[in-house]
Amino acid sequence: MASTQTPLLDRVAGPSDLRILSDAELALIADELRNEVIDIVSETGGHLGSSLGVVELTVALHAVFNTPMDKLIWDVGHQCYPHKVLTGRRDRMRTLRQKGGLSGFTKRSESAFDPFGAAHSSTSISAALGFAVGRDLGMPTGDAIAVIGDGSISAGMAYEALNNAGDEGRRLFVILNDNEMSIAPPVGAMSTYLSRLCAPDPLARMHSLTEGFEAAMPPPVRAGMRRARQLVSGLPGTGTLFEELGFDYIGPIDGHDLGQLLPVLRAARARATGPVLIHCVTVKGKGYEPAEKSADKYHGVSKFDVSTGAMNKAKSNAPSYTSVFGETLTDEASRDPSIVAVTAAMPAGTGVKTMADRFPGRVFDVGIAEQHAVTFAAGMAASGLKPVCAIYSTFLQRGYDQVVHDVALQGLPVRFAIDRAGLVGADGATHAGAFDLAYLCSLPGFVVMAPSDEAELRHMVTTSLAHDAGPSAVRFPRGAGVGAELPERGDILPIGKGRIIREGEEVAILSLGAHLSECVVAADLLAEQGFNPTIADARFAKPIDTELLADLAATHSAIVTVEQGAQGGFGAHVLSHLANSGALDRGLRIRTMTLPDRFIEQAAPNEMYEDAGMTAQDIKEVVRALYARETKILSFPAVG
Repeated sequence: MASTQTPLLDRVAGPSDLRILSDAELALIADELRNEVIDIVSETGGHLGSSLGVVELTVALHAVFNTPMDKLIWDVGHQCYPHKVLTGRRDRMRTLRQKGGLSGFTKRSESAFDPFGAAHSSTSISAALGFAVGRDLGMPTGDAIAVIGDGSISAGMAYEALNNAGDEGRRLFVILNDNEMSIAPPVGAMSTYLSRLCAPDPLARMHSLTEGFEAAMPPPVRAGMRRARQLVSGLPGTGTLFEELGFDYIGPIDGHDLGQLLPVLRAARARATGPVLIHCVTVKGKGYEPAEKSADKYHGVSKFDVSTGAMNKAKSNAPSYTSVFGETLTDEASRDPSIVAVTAAMPAGTGVKTMADRFPGRVFDVGIAEQHAVTFAAGMAASGLKPVCAIYSTFLQRGYDQVVHDVALQGLPVRFAIDRAGLVGADGATHAGAFDLAYLCSLPGFVVMAPSDEAELRHMVTTSLAHDAGPSAVRFPRGAGVGAELPERGDILPIGKGRIIREGEEVAILSLGAHLSECVVAADLLAEQGFNPTIADARFAKPIDTELLADLAATHSAIVTVEQGAQGGFGAHVLSHLANSGALDRGLRIRTMTLPDRFIEQAAPNEMYEDAGMTAQDIKEVVRALYARETKILSFPAVG
């Protein structure tokens, strides 16, 4: 891996190699590391802007703390690429987010330097406190350091953890990576003060460190720092919120200046006896001009040209499900002023940005706060509005109690738009929308829909907005549709009614959602072997179309259900109904094809479904096995 472009980085096999370098050499390492990350992500795609924003911080943390004995916990983990390069995985970085390659997030099974797996936000402080308690109760672990962003720290769980950690009073470190603020104190005054922090003084108190940090600055800078503290705390004229919660607060400091980072971290590590929060100001996309100038700071990118920043995105003739949802919602909102939308820090990702651009007063981004988003939507529904709560399937899991207690129990007509349903590709198991069918179909009064194509999605959004009798959900996958012709406006579908796609005999394939296209291919493969399966589109996971099921059961000898979800979802409800209605008493055979009872590792979506045993070929084999078994049974010789 040696390179003339990275002579110092080539000498780093792990963090221990950083600890023998001078501060000047560490600054050069950071420059080389930034260029390395840009080069890697240009080939693999991934989370670039967030990783570039923490290059110096990553170098400093590994140089000061004794990782992996000290536990460095990255919140979410989308900023962990520099960390992976420095912790023995540099030679595998170009397998990032690919089948059999490195995860795009921290992962315990991947490295001892990843002490806690992540990908959902706001968990790092809770986990760090857990490690701190483990250390204090005799477990073989050192200091715990949580790195959390200004977005992630907006979530309730982060404040629950801060409150608990402050009350416990145990030694731990929280690094607030703040890329929303801008502060640039004069280097001279800062460096003069920070140089004094390096003097060893085991009796020095952290309180003097935190007070002296601000006091050392010239009056204009001191006023700016005080304003920055107040932006974080919301408590003008008092200590920061973190100090009120029991933390020693240091900052804000420049998170790209190793001349500030290194002495502050060293002093904090040497002096801390309780919880410490170090507030670092950074720039997302730092050091790569196309990222710094981009509105999203290159948060998530496909492969790109390093010289221009131009991304190599695959072209599709079909619109994405997300864009169809956003356009349909906006069109319906133009006709009905009571329609509002809520999202949890994902306006573009969920498609509601389209509505926000046209009707900004009716779209609410609540930050990374799914629990609040759900109950907020419930309150608006109770007021008479028509709220659409747009949250990825994997993130809606975080608000499940609110879905049950605040929405379903009260029968409130909140409409859930559940993007990224099914398997999602490079983000892997942490982002898979595998469980929403199981956790929603068990709730009384819920209507749960899954479109088979983008035209069906338009119908279902319209149907959901027209349904005022209780809560409803539309789950749809990531990526492009199948190229279906879009109606100008969606139709209101009859609740709980499916449709026959192709009439056949003997075996019926009952599909829910976007796997219908695979079912059609499977049917064509079966036709080549003399089978003529019926294909039905359930449309609704709840309520189930019992009339359709009764008809299929009466006219076919076997039914195979297919869904892009875990066990316990649509197929389980179909099986339960058929059993309780007596349809199985007459010898009807049924198979439920779901995701297997394990997590599916990252790969391209088609590779993930192949791993899950849910390709058209797999569907064909399930049908063939049903009839192969029948043939075998019938071929037994007569007894006597």
